Amino acid sequence: MGVVSGTEGAPGTMRAVILTGHGGLAMLEHRDDVPVPQPAADEVLIAVAACGINNTDVNTRTGWYSRTGRSATGDAVATSTADGGWGGAVTFPRIQGADPVGRIVAVGTSVPTGRVGQRVLVDGWLRSPDGALEHARYLGSEVDGGFAEYVVVPARNAHAVDSDRSDVELASVPCSYATAEHMLHRAGVRAGQWVLVTGASGGVGRALVQLATRRGARVVAVTSAQKCAAVGEWGADVVLDRDADDLPAAVRDATGGVDVFADVVGGRWFAPLLDTVRRGGHYTTAGAVAGAEVTLDLRTLYLRDLTFHGATVLPPEVFAALVGYVERDEVVPVVARTYPLEELAAAQEAFMTRRHAGAIVIEIAT
Repeated sequence: MGVVSGTEGAPGTMRAVILTGHGGLAMLEHRDDVPVPQPAADEVLIAVAACGINNTDVNTRTGWYSRTGRSATGDAVATSTADGGWGGAVTFPRIQGADPVGRIVAVGTSVPTGRVGQRVLVDGWLRSPDGALEHARYLGSEVDGGFAEYVVVPARNAHAVDSDRSDVELASVPCSYATAEHMLHRAGVRAGQWVLVTGASGGVGRALVQLATRRGARVVAVTSAQKCAAVGEWGADVVLDRDADDLPAAVRDATGGVDVFADVVGGRWFAPLLDTVRRGGHYTTAGAVAGAEVTLDLRTLYLRDLTFHGATVLPPEVFAALVGYVERDEVVPVVARTYPLEELAAAQEAFMTRRHAGAIVIEIAT
């Protein structure tokens, strides 16, 4: 590891919430005796100020990514631990949290010491030098994340950010907005197109609405009746109640047919809403909160000349561009509620109810 700069006088232990295995909320254990991680030569140590909660936190805890996890996000625990993480097995104990925001307090030997003190957003995708997708790891899943007072990440993943936004606001951005921007990037969304967004009040859905609008696209958003007003304030051109009598017909009436279906819901509405996509259009997805198993009539896919995009490991330039959007106030973070670190289990429980319109963020005092 070698000598690192900035660690003089740093504490030896820290507070953190440890995930002890796949299971329910009881698998989350708050501790104050966790060793502070030390940065390797190409890494930085970040004092975490805040860290957002995302679906991936719940999915990893329950093992939902496993092929044995058949229910909707946050429900049943997988019966196998061999593939409980997004990319395979999760090693326990594990510190979750993909969205840490804070300041660099120490650097590895190959990182310029001038980076100490920088306020940073973290790109949670830890990529191998060869860029191979199968070698990527995710913060808080395959490696320890930000539900702790300190976290180490590769220096290239810690993006300096110049913004007047609070740490809590910034912590609502990285995972959700990077995922959404990746979805739109893959589908080639451009000005003038109609984009259908499901789950529009959730983290990725909220980001899809803002980022599609930023591109000059028109957005038809689907959410629950009680959240329609909030989603409209975020920039959607049309907001529809997901429990409408004939939701696909409502989409067609409003748009005449959409160019891109940006879906994070799946479930029973997948096939009916896919029928609203125009010939030559795109379907892009990065989630399935209402159920991962859907029915697809292949004739819909090939006779309509549709293109499907899965969006998981984003290119580094997508995250770098997102930081620029934040600095120029081209996206507006929306935070519904904050919790202290020791109440992470309660925060995840609240997150799973999906009654909030906006992000839930953990505040971490160092």
